Amino acid sequence: MGQLRFVTSGESHGAALTAILDGMPAGLRVTREAIDVQLARRQQGYGRGDRMKIETDRALVLSGLRFGETLGSPITLQVVNRDFANWTERMDAFGAPAGPKVTAVRPGHADLSGVLKYDRQDARDILERSSARETTMRVAVGAVCRQLLAALGVTVASHVTEIGGVMVDSARVRVEDIGVTNSGDLNVCDPQAEERMKARIDKAQAAGDTLGGVFEVVVRGLPAGLGSHTQWDRRLDGQLAGAVMSIQAIKGVEIGAGFACAHLPGSEIHDELYMGADGRPCRRTNRAGGIEGGMTNGETLIVRAAMKPIPTLMTPLKTVDLATGREVSASKERSDTCAVSAASVVGEAMVSYVLADAICTQFHADSMSDLKSSLAAYRARLERVWERA
Repeated sequence: MGQLRFVTSGESHGAALTAILDGMPAGLRVTREAIDVQLARRQQGYGRGDRMKIETDRALVLSGLRFGETLGSPITLQVVNRDFANWTERMDAFGAPAGPKVTAVRPGHADLSGVLKYDRQDARDILERSSARETTMRVAVGAVCRQLLAALGVTVASHVTEIGGVMVDSARVRVEDIGVTNSGDLNVCDPQAEERMKARIDKAQAAGDTLGGVFEVVVRGLPAGLGSHTQWDRRLDGQLAGAVMSIQAIKGVEIGAGFACAHLPGSEIHDELYMGADGRPCRRTNRAGGIEGGMTNGETLIVRAAMKPIPTLMTPLKTVDLATGREVSASKERSDTCAVSAASVVGEAMVSYVLADAICTQFHADSMSDLKSSLAAYRARLERVWERA
């Protein structure tokens, strides 16, 4: 287990969502604004549903910080659900059961598997927790982690590359533009593609349908050697893939060239090494996506994820009503037509957490001053390697 760990709690329409982040070194400067700006980004996006018009997510810090600095103790974060006022009776912790049961389980959701596993008769007992509303707290935790990364010179950004089959023109997107020229509507760096994506979303919404897509997370400033080749669970690519795959509706994760590696010969996939003008080896390509042998190699880290269309459709799919055994249309909940841009923000958060944990684990320290010193000494040792060469 690494140095950092976090858990979240709360239901979609419950009173609040909570996260506890443990293991953060003391002395990290954290601002409320840096957390709230990420929460706001998660709520934005063309094609989002009415729920985002109700909530204005703001983080409450209940423990672990004093005067804007971490204390080294667990950090408790909370976001209050404003919509709970409309669900108080139906979500009451101790009151009598109220509201209709959800028995027409929705295909593609956790509904059926959840009621079978946990022996429930109302799928609301499952869907309230399995909802992507839970990612609110992942983003809050990730916002703290990315402030640690920023203090160490590491930046995390993302952009959407495809929605509903409409793809950006990769020739129009430079790596250095990602996180700088992104649009606010869809987190896209290609304005022409974004207009086509919006039209595709409008068409799906009119049909009561939903759309998925692809987003990419880009991390700059990482030192070589994070992670390890020595054990399966210490390989950084495995940790990143697992963290990103754990996001609701994500069905595929790749690093660098990813699945393209299966179709091309090795001569067109592996990044050749050359001696640079500064006397250090360099790469002219980055198809490995910044990771080789389970470890960072000093290049930009690139993680890509595929999101399926949200399975709650306004034109419902066919299902079975668990109460009657009859074939019916699936239950409808408030939903988004497309939430790929929101998922990209969650992707940033999960990548930030994994990388912050990797750094804190490798350069273990209970304070930011010691962590910075350890990392600086490591970077200096790497420099001396090339001085001796």
